[in-house]
Amino acid sequence: MNYELTSAYKPTGDQPEAIAQLTEGVLQGVSAQTLLGVTGSGKTFTIANVIANINKPTLILSHNKTLAAQLYSEFKGFFPNNAVEYYVSYYDYYQPEAYLPSSDTYIEKDLAINDEIDKLRLAATSALLSGRKDVVVVSSVSCIYGMGNPSDFYKNVIEIERGRMMDRNVFLRRLVDSLYVRNDIDLNRGNFRVKGDTVDIYLAYTDNLLRVTFWGDEIDGIEEVDPITGVTIAPFDAYKIYP
Repeated sequence: MNYELTSAYKPTGDQPEAIAQLTEGVLQGVSAQTLLGVTGSGKTFTIANVIANINKPTLILSHNKTLAAQLYSEFKGFFPNNAVEYYVSYYDYYQPEAYLPSSDTYIEKDLAINDEIDKLRLAATSALLSGRKDVVVVSSVSCIYGMGNPSDFYKNVIEIERGRMMDRNVFLRRLVDSLYVRNDIDLNRGNFRVKGDTVDIYLAYTDNLLRVTFWGDEIDGIEEVDPITGVTIAPFDAYKIYP
């Protein structure tokens, strides 16, 4: 899928020339280019046009979470039909382990993980693993702390298809291998539950349930379901479940 730039405005002033020069520089393999402009001059819009022209997965780095969130919001507005993702540190609070010799004090490691940011990080990883070319990942410099080896993620992607023969118990073991946890009582993100021939998976990277229905050893149905109302959002002939 190609990028679809959505905006009520068109490039004006120096923007068309800047867009053309930056695009040409990227296509020619120039290792570094700098776009100069005062605050409010439309630099983000200019770069959005360059991204649309190049049509490749793009990583946008910011020096802090606040600016990254602002850029994420802006690019989400420019590319509403493409995969614009947010990848920053999921720690709301982090106290590393420490020892103070002067007072013989040991400070235990303490942390708090933001569940929503964790979901957004997994959504970014899933979008990249999907093979899509229209992916923009907005990140703070903390993205250098990765989520592991990409090959480990690829090995644990579960591909299912309606009509395919698959033992239900084998499917459940695959979910556990992908770090999903069975919970038939309180279904939360990253859990799955089993009711007869129906398996509901609360995907770790979206707000929807994936319902997989079996008929014996055959996958009979695949659909995304609203976790609150239980209403079917969309049926699928094939689906990839990411770790």
